[in-house]
Amino acid sequence: MGIYEIIILSVALALDAMLVSFSYGLIVKSKKLLNALNLSVSFGFFQFIMPVIGWHLTGFIYDYIKIYSKWIVFGVFMWLGLKFLKEGYSNENKDIQEKCISFSCIICLALATSIDAFGAGVSIRFTNTEIMLPSVIIGIITFLLSCFGFFSAGIFCKLPPKYISTAGAVLLIYLAVKSL
Repeated sequence: MGIYEIIILSVALALDAMLVSFSYGLIVKSKKLLNALNLSVSFGFFQFIMPVIGWHLTGFIYDYIKIYSKWIVFGVFMWLGLKFLKEGYSNENKDIQEKCISFSCIICLALATSIDAFGAGVSIRFTNTEIMLPSVIIGIITFLLSCFGFFSAGIFCKLPPKYISTAGAVLLIYLAVKSL
């Protein structure tokens, strides 16, 4: 597998993480840099480690996970999308960030967006390519695109919070449906 193929694969794998980061960039109002880094580092790390795991466990776990992977991704994104909708239209004055940027939420998102990377690791193994260079490139590109997604959402942050939550929810629900 050549460097160009690895870069194309990396961008394709990073798009889901970028869209999720964009969704969070729409709703997070405080500690933007810290939250952007938390999301981007988590997404980048999981996108780095999952191909390594897939590469090493080829043929063992993948057959069991691939059956459920679409449903796992669907469930996580749908749950988060519906949560965004509920919070956007609730009359509570709580900060949405407190509910959506928790450590457990970020880990669930990072895992959900990196299941495809696990499969990519399996595919990389079948091309007789060593895994470290592709995994590092995948992780770095995911980190960069996640940061870009988060901060590009700042353009839209002047909209009313209800619309912003709805937009984030729609993106997450789209990713859920797309996973099926």
